[in-house]
Amino acid sequence: MSSHDIFLGETIGTAVLILLGGGVCAAVTLKRSKAKDAGWLAITFGWGFAVLTAAYLAGGVSGAHLNPAVTVGLAVEGGTKWNDVPLYLASQLLGAMIGAVLVWATYYGQFQAHLTDPEVIAAQPAEEGLVDQKAAPKAGPVLGIFSTGPEIRNVVQNLVTEVIATTVLVLAILTQGLNDGGNGLGTLGALITSLVVVGIGLSLGGPTGYAINPVRDLGPRIVHALLPLPNKGGSDWSYAWIPVVGPLFGGALAACIYKLF
Repeated sequence: MSSHDIFLGETIGTAVLILLGGGVCAAVTLKRSKAKDAGWLAITFGWGFAVLTAAYLAGGVSGAHLNPAVTVGLAVEGGTKWNDVPLYLASQLLGAMIGAVLVWATYYGQFQAHLTDPEVIAAQPAEEGLVDQKAAPKAGPVLGIFSTGPEIRNVVQNLVTEVIATTVLVLAILTQGLNDGGNGLGTLGALITSLVVVGIGLSLGGPTGYAINPVRDLGPRIVHALLPLPNKGGSDWSYAWIPVVGPLFGGALAACIYKLF
């Protein structure tokens, strides 16, 4: 694949992934949305369909990695050249940021209504400097639309959860090559991968919100910090390294397991 193919496929594919994935989070979270309070099932299936759409869209152009953990896993396994890894990662991060901006544009009115709602404002600490920082929430009221966060803040557990979940994802992708005489599953692989993402969300997503993709979390978190959202609160940067390091380690671990066995 040429550098142009990688850049185009990964940027557009990841933008669509985040637009649809972040879009379902916005639909479920924001007041004045028709899908308000649709619940965890809607989110997990929404993300699964986001993966399916993005993978079909970019698969024939860049291979549809759409995830640095997948790229690193394929590089460790040997299917992707290490020289191409920086371009994959940069394109994915750019696409993730574009997708997050598109979510904001799509739900602009709902963001404004939600963040200026008296109940939402009242639920936030009035004077951040007077709040016990150990007990206070570090995330703003709409940060969950853009990025993930733990239900119980425990560094070791949160990191292990992301490693385990991402290992499952990347192993499921790598082992597709064992089917059909080593030729993989073709376009059917995108459907299988999307269902794996739904399964991970349902079974392993409860503790941390299953980032399983560094740019899925980091790109939109950067956008959250930059967007002119009223009363948006913090971007929880103290947690931000976990959904980056955990998935990258999980992707590499999956490749090592694949090569070993």
